[in-house]
Parts: sequence; C-alpha cells; structure tokens
Amino acid sequence: MKIISVSGTPGTGKTFLSKRLAKKLNFYYMELGKLISKNKLYYGYDKKRKTKIITIKNLNKFIIKEIKLFGMNKKVNGIIIDSHLSHYLPKKYVDFCIITKCDIKELNKRLKNKGFNKNKIQENLQAEIFDICLNESRQRKHNVIVVYTTKGFNINGLAKKLGG
Repeated sequence: MKIISVSGTPGTGKTFLSKRLAKKLNFYYMELGKLISKNKLYYGYDKKRKTKIITIKNLNKFIIKEIKLFGMNKKVNGIIIDSHLSHYLPKKYVDFCIITKCDIKELNKRLKNKGFNKNKIQENLQAEIFDICLNESRQRKHNVIVVYTTKGFNINGLAKKLGG
C-alpha cells in the first residue's frame, strides 16, 4: 500500500490535486483538517490566526494508527493524505511527498477568495516565498515531488510518476 502526503502552503491547490489523484489512482482520500476537528486532535484555538492549535506528535500518532488500520484493508491500494501538515509524518510512513506550489499573485487572489484576513494572507504568502513546506519536507528526507498548480497540472503524468 502506498502512502502519498500532499502538502504545501494553504491555497496552493493541495485539495484539488489530492482529490483528483486519489480518484485517478483509486486511493483513499484522507483530509486531515476534517479529522483534526472530528477527533478533537487540537488543544486550543488561536483567535488571532483563526486556527486550531495542534501538536505534531499527537497528530502523527493518530495518522500512523489510521494508516495501520487501512493497511489491514486489502481493498485499499493506497492513501492520499491532504494537509499542509502532512509532510511532518516520519519518512518511513510516506512513499512520496507532493508539495504544491503556486505563483504569489495567484496565491494572493486564491487566499482572498477563501476569505483569509490580511495578516493570514501575508503569513501564507511569506511561507510560500520561503518554501517552508518544501524545505521542511526535504529536511525530513521525504521523496519529494513538486507540482506547480498556477496554470493546472498533468494528473496523468503525475499518476505515472507515482507508479499508477
């Protein structure tokens, strides 16, 4: 069973890519944001940044448990894990780590359309400029594939690269 994490700055196209890729490869789609809320994997709320506060250690424990449960299900070919936090999973649990990237002007437009406040937009634009998710995934020694989503992407080529 293959595990593919899809990470990147919010607004760069992780969810769009993840859902299409999961459908193309017939993989289970795991959206961490919903699982964090549903399973109360947070310990507080940052009002200023309008986001839940989580610990990576606890999140990883939960994801690893889920991966092991899915591993017992022979009908599942693999899992796509969609979240800007998915690259924090230990390398041994991830076959490929896809990092989505986007042009800054386009990202700014996307974040405004999502209703992000000015400070959160600036924070995310800076994260994209400084390649935070990409650098962190490389530091964790993941097998990284960068996908630029500004003008779309080739889902068939990506699926082939992933062995599907």
